[in-house]
Amino acid sequence: MRQQRLAVTTWPDELPGVGWSYGVPLDHVRELVDYWRTGYDWRAHEARLNAHPQFTTTIDGQRVHFLHIRSPEPDALPLIATHGWPMSVFEYLDLIGPLTDPRAHGGDPADAFHLVVPSLPGIGFSGPTTEPGWHMRRVARAWVRLMDRLGYDRNGAHGNDRGSMVSPEVGREAAGKVVGVHVTQLFSFPSGDPAEFADLTAEDQAALKFLDEFTSGGGLAYNAYQSAQPQTLAYALQDSPAGWLAWVSQLYRNWVDRDFLLTNATLYWLTRTIGSSIRYYYADAHDQDRPTSPTTTPTGVAIFAEDFQSVPKLAHRDHSNIVSWNHYDRGSHFSHQDAPDLALADIREFFRRFR
Repeated sequence: MRQQRLAVTTWPDELPGVGWSYGVPLDHVRELVDYWRTGYDWRAHEARLNAHPQFTTTIDGQRVHFLHIRSPEPDALPLIATHGWPMSVFEYLDLIGPLTDPRAHGGDPADAFHLVVPSLPGIGFSGPTTEPGWHMRRVARAWVRLMDRLGYDRNGAHGNDRGSMVSPEVGREAAGKVVGVHVTQLFSFPSGDPAEFADLTAEDQAALKFLDEFTSGGGLAYNAYQSAQPQTLAYALQDSPAGWLAWVSQLYRNWVDRDFLLTNATLYWLTRTIGSSIRYYYADAHDQDRPTSPTTTPTGVAIFAEDFQSVPKLAHRDHSNIVSWNHYDRGSHFSHQDAPDLALADIREFFRRFR
């Protein structure tokens, strides 16, 4: 069905010479669609996923799918790792071996983790959500219950993208059990208080400049629409695989290989969770009970060269116990794919202090 739909795509026209300034270029999407239709092998990636133990459970009325890989090292630290959007549990496949069995991957066995990688409710094999209100705090509460069910009385939390929003809330919800939170972004934005712009360091100023250019250049355009009209958008995205691919490729651009992009796009398409995945943005934007106090769990952030540049002053406003802040000269928003060595090393280094 997907191949048939892709083959009869009705393509829009395009202005000459505008590149990415109007959105994703036509040639870029045509190339991706052609490969998705004629060259991409879903079964190969499905087999990689199925090489790991997977389970489902019901939490707060919602089906939750998760990978659970116990380390051969008996003293391994439990770690729950949360993926982003439009990604999935596939985001962590390359890190599972080194995280759970460092001895077999040239690392120190003292750095081992028992790894839990859940699919966000409403995404992939967790299936669509069936009621409103699945914002990041509700997901965090579900993750706390999941780790309790698995018998872990202390654990770490890690996340990228949406996982970087959920993981600090996991620490807030279970402060006595979560030893530390490691993320690849801290999404703290100016509140409008002029005092926030006083006494800025050079790093603060550079990060604010990036943030201003990112937002004014349309970097958050998808966020604004998904926060306002997710149902309206869902009709087009679920109906047209080419449209769905164009919509998400604005985020992937050329930072990841085609197979990673298409594996995630295929998973959402096959499970019909495109609409429920974008409802997260509406739920977060309309959450009327957000905490106003900062998180207090020890927090570490790894910031990659081509990714969102967190603003130190704003981040410390929202997270009062940042104990590790590292910048890297390569890697993007998809550091688990294009800088896995740096991401892995930073995760290991951060959690050593809590062993």
